[in-house]
Amino acid sequence: MNKSEDNTWKPADSKLFTRWSKNVDPSNPLPEYPRPQLTRKEWMNLNGLWDYAVTSRKTEHVIDYQGMILVPYPIESALSGVGRKLSPKENLIYRKFFTVPQEWKGRNIILHFGAVDWQTKVYVNGNLVGMHTGGYLPFSFDISSSLIQDGEQELRVVVWDPTDKGKQERGKQSLKPRIVFYTAVSGIWQTVWIEPVQETYVKNVRILPDIDESKINIQTEIQGEEDSIRLRIVDPSDKSVVTDIEGTLDEDIQLEFPKLWSPDSPFLYDLVITVLKNGNVVDEVHSYFAMRKISVEKDADGIPRLALNNDISFQYGPLDQGYWPDGLYTAPTDEALRYDVEIMKELGFNMVRKHVKIEPLRWYYHCDRLGLLVWQDMPNGGSFSVLTYKFEVQQGRGNSEVRDQYVKELKEMIDALYNSPSIVMWVPFNEGWGQFDTENIVDMIRKWDSSRLINEASGWFDKGSGDIADAHNYPEPVMPNVEEYRVSILGEFGGLGLLDDPHTWHPNKLFGIKKYYHGFNKSLDEEELTNKYLNLLQELKELNPKGLSAAVYTQLTDIEGEVNGYLTYDREIIKMTKDKLVQVHDELLNH
Repeated sequence: MNKSEDNTWKPADSKLFTRWSKNVDPSNPLPEYPRPQLTRKEWMNLNGLWDYAVTSRKTEHVIDYQGMILVPYPIESALSGVGRKLSPKENLIYRKFFTVPQEWKGRNIILHFGAVDWQTKVYVNGNLVGMHTGGYLPFSFDISSSLIQDGEQELRVVVWDPTDKGKQERGKQSLKPRIVFYTAVSGIWQTVWIEPVQETYVKNVRILPDIDESKINIQTEIQGEEDSIRLRIVDPSDKSVVTDIEGTLDEDIQLEFPKLWSPDSPFLYDLVITVLKNGNVVDEVHSYFAMRKISVEKDADGIPRLALNNDISFQYGPLDQGYWPDGLYTAPTDEALRYDVEIMKELGFNMVRKHVKIEPLRWYYHCDRLGLLVWQDMPNGGSFSVLTYKFEVQQGRGNSEVRDQYVKELKEMIDALYNSPSIVMWVPFNEGWGQFDTENIVDMIRKWDSSRLINEASGWFDKGSGDIADAHNYPEPVMPNVEEYRVSILGEFGGLGLLDDPHTWHPNKLFGIKKYYHGFNKSLDEEELTNKYLNLLQELKELNPKGLSAAVYTQLTDIEGEVNGYLTYDREIIKMTKDKLVQVHDELLNH
């Protein structure tokens, strides 16, 4: 099938859909600006129906395409319209035709990908414009030299993804989903877009707040040569200009009586960056920032605790895997993406642990705007034998190329998410899955970002580095021993299960729930599940004065064979009594 001969689209078969799937517009899916902290007025969304073909690994060009796929939903998902597995022996080839607006002529055109899993080659009008490896982070190419003068441009993207047959970072993806591993995700799964820029433009911004000194450091990475940069900081509550300065801007900016960001008061300053050359404006971008500090402080008993803006406070929230029954890694709509953050706020959490997945930048924007602390995991890779639970820690990273790829993606993650005030902790390893060289990895993160805390390894293989001592236990809460400098937290607990047949992915195939989540019982109802949960929270509250400073409950939603969520997988049912959840969470966090 060639260029857009069939523009019809409907979701592929799925065991379950969310309410937002009916709002997916195949002519303009996920139309929101994808990079909230560096926005420009002019841009073009390339999401929509693309030609696709699945070929052998040796094939990177085809004449006849097999059908249409809805980008940016992964090929395995129902919302892609395809809904098929991709083998490690296959390539996935995409093709899209687009036209550059006439008013953009004379400027450079940057092509952006939010994320593509895993190895990507990008061709424009037959020319290779770039390659990228890694399945979770944004990347871009200047495609100006490959564009034709007039008419349609051909964009071709070739993707290879070995999933768990390789050792790259892949999170919980599996070609054979079972137990705590889920359907694989391949290909484009975040927004694709283009924007015009001049020869000189803002390539990146790095923002570091200092609430103790009431100042902000804003570093701008400029592509090309500029005369000066102008920064304008605005208080959005009354539109007043806080700061308006121009120059080389290599010094800290003082803020008088800054307003602080917290979950209770998520105040964000607006930031406008203007680049000047020869007296003319050549670029202007809009961003935001927050005045916020995360640190370890000792309480009156000398116990190290988590402190936000120098105030000790307990942090509590769910483990969040970021999976959707209809879109897998990709939320059906931005409203759906925002809903997960909103419901966590409604249930009374002040924190979420984003588990072995990196979300689209808009998810962090919603956390920034609504006020939800984020512990950010690095997606895991290496080798893992789920059937025996034998962890091949050294074998999994025995190849230096695999270790180098991990470090590359870890640094890219920190760079991509650096400006998000909601992120307060990096978690480089989870339960030993591909864990290696822990102390050196912690040192590297500290040098790359000194403004956040580091949880070296959530659960299991503690090497004594970083800021956090982390334990996992199911279902009852426990706590690590209190240490002199590191904070004691409970990185995972709970996992109480309740089956709700109409809203369950596999009602007759619950992967290992009885074995691994001891609270699961088919006879439970909402009231009994709520009471079991309240009993766990009572135990948790008793650990707080003994030194426990935070806890993470497994988990926000059911996922495929797991039925241990606060919500069903389709987000339709809150499986415990909401009012009681809100009350007990308020007691935990505020009393």
